[in-house]
Amino acid sequence: MSSSLEVADIFRHHGEAYRQAHAGHLGRVERRVMSAIELCRTAALGGHVEQCQDCGTIRVAYNSCRNRHCPKCQGQEREEWLAARQAELLAVPYFHVVFTLPAPAAEIAFQNKAQVYAILFKTAAETLRTIAADPKHLGAEIGVVAVLHTWGQNLHHHPHVHCVVPGGGPSLDGTHWVGCRPGFFLPVRVLSRLFRRLFLQSLQAAFDAGDLGFFGNLAKLAQPTVFANNSQRYAAPNGWSMPSRPSAVPSKSWLISVVIPIVSRYPTPALSA
Repeated sequence: MSSSLEVADIFRHHGEAYRQAHAGHLGRVERRVMSAIELCRTAALGGHVEQCQDCGTIRVAYNSCRNRHCPKCQGQEREEWLAARQAELLAVPYFHVVFTLPAPAAEIAFQNKAQVYAILFKTAAETLRTIAADPKHLGAEIGVVAVLHTWGQNLHHHPHVHCVVPGGGPSLDGTHWVGCRPGFFLPVRVLSRLFRRLFLQSLQAAFDAGDLGFFGNLAKLAQPTVFANNSQRYAAPNGWSMPSRPSAVPSKSWLISVVIPIVSRYPTPALSA
């Protein structure tokens, strides 16, 4: 049973007051998303009239905003995307791995979305492939499907990447299939250390190249000394944590959370030499 209260109703009643109270924090993209959700399926976006040829009943159907952040839109596209991804799955067990950023790095991402999100995707994939290729851990070439989430369940800014990874892959010489141990993929702490190092190296390189911009309360980070000091602080292992389950404290974020096995009914395939 669906609730009568929708996100659009909240935005329509309180959106303008929120925008005024956070005028210095909201960007053009956030304002556009709020506006799209407020106008979704209203007369402001136009619509069409449908009439039953038998009983003459008339119904007015308003157009949707088609914004990907709108909870009422993109349903068909989402189903098609999921079906396409399911068709790509191998007949092997899969694992769910989540890479997240600590709050200070998330602040940088908020003002440099394209740059930092690209780094997040690249370093997450590189971390998984590097550790999986190491003979000490798996010794296989793996692939990964990654999806970016920029909000947490509490709707706070919380960038993280969800990765669906097969529990194995072709051997490094391509002659046979290498599967992971039942219920265990790769060591979380090893993944964590490599991801932290790769992410900070790429973030520093983007800063040195002048690709990052800082405004408002973060403007001081534009100074090389300040940025370097913060990068060293982020690099400290105690600056990141790896809980086995999500925390209810909004201020906490994690480098990598839990590696969760996704049960599969399929057997492990064999590769021909």
